[in-house]
Amino acid sequence: MADEPKTSLIDFPCTFPLKIMGVKVDSFAQTVAEVVLKHDASFDPATIEMRPSSKGTYLSLTCTVWAVSQPQLDDLYRELSGHPMVKVVL
Repeated sequence: MADEPKTSLIDFPCTFPLKIMGVKVDSFAQTVAEVVLKHDASFDPATIEMRPSSKGTYLSLTCTVWAVSQPQLDDLYRELSGHPMVKVVL
């Protein structure tokens, strides 16, 4: 029996870093953490890495999630990308 075609290049489950960028406002990191927690209940907001832009206008957050499936990551990307505070998700 032949192997089934792989639907993702990622081997699940795994840790998966997401970079989320937006305008630097006080509630940005908290808002992103709340969205991420909806998709990964084990996510610890204390692990968020923050890096302001050189002029301090934008904030880049790195959130490392426990990814269990491609649909989970897709849903998380969609919700983050659609949020008005978020400019880019990588």
